[in-house]
Amino acid sequence: MFEAKLGDQVIARAHADDVIHIEGNVYFPPSAVVDGVLRDSPTPYTCPWKGACQYFSVRDGEDWLTDRAWSYPEILPTAVDRVGRDFAGYVAFWKDVQVERVAA
Repeated sequence: MFEAKLGDQVIARAHADDVIHIEGNVYFPPSAVVDGVLRDSPTPYTCPWKGACQYFSVRDGEDWLTDRAWSYPEILPTAVDRVGRDFAGYVAFWKDVQVERVAA
């Protein structure tokens, strides 16, 4: 089981078989992310091998932390080949969100 936590708040939780590890980041399936903790950010970015990125602000109590999560809504076909799985829509988190493996 993997959890993403911001302080004491769990913002994503998924079984180890359901997450995807890419370039040192843990990507959670969209269904594993708690409702209401992400808000679209307008920050543009395109990865040369994954495609267009969607950044998110992450809710921290009453505050929103800008660009602390990201996803690739429509990945490039070659990215699936490179990773071995379709990770479209999966969400990864920036360093101030603690992602760790926990007991199930």
